[in-house]
Amino acid sequence: MADEKSPAEESTTEVDAPAGSPDATPAPVADPAEIESDTAEDSEVIEEYDLEAEDSEADEAEDADEADGAEAAPRSPMSHVKVALIAGLVGVLALAGLTAWMGYRTYEANRDEHRRELFLQVGRQGALNLTTIDWQNAEADVQRILDSATGTFYDDFQQRAQPFVEVVKQAQSKSVGTVAEAGLESAGANEAQVLVAVTVKTSNAGAPEQEPRAWRMRISVEKIGDDAKVSNVEFVP
Repeated sequence: MADEKSPAEESTTEVDAPAGSPDATPAPVADPAEIESDTAEDSEVIEEYDLEAEDSEADEAEDADEADGAEAAPRSPMSHVKVALIAGLVGVLALAGLTAWMGYRTYEANRDEHRRELFLQVGRQGALNLTTIDWQNAEADVQRILDSATGTFYDDFQQRAQPFVEVVKQAQSKSVGTVAEAGLESAGANEAQVLVAVTVKTSNAGAPEQEPRAWRMRISVEKIGDDAKVSNVEFVP
């Protein structure tokens, strides 16, 4: 018959029923197992984040406690070995300072002694130069006096040197001085006063030999560089 449909047509042809009708196809419903799986995963993520946060806070609190404990912990007292080492070091430094000071004082004392000896030697030699003159070597003897002189004494003696040489040669005079005693009257850093006692023996041509005469001289000595020279001469009673 023409009105009859085949089973294949019936299976492929569907008529959508209205939404409110009893024949409407129900909406798909989510599987409860899948919902429970998603919820479990979310819970695990939240729990893991909470655990990490708790661990971080615990580490920060532990670090803070360690810092507070380090600040609050009292320092341990120094050991006896450290104290002994420090005391020994202080003693060595003090001894070194004392040694240096004593060495400097010794150096000053030696320097002062050397300077006094120089003043005394120059004073003695100056007195000998002034009292030992031979008419045959008058120019050399006068030049020796000038070489050991300085200041006003040098200027004055240089002006009188030539007339003095002429008088000595004319009289054929010869004098020999001998230092009997010498000592420092005063001494400073650069000058000194030397007292010299001299015995002078003088002879002239055609005159009998004279008796030795004793002179006392105050010789001023001035330090010039590493040397010293006569700066003034006075005869004292």
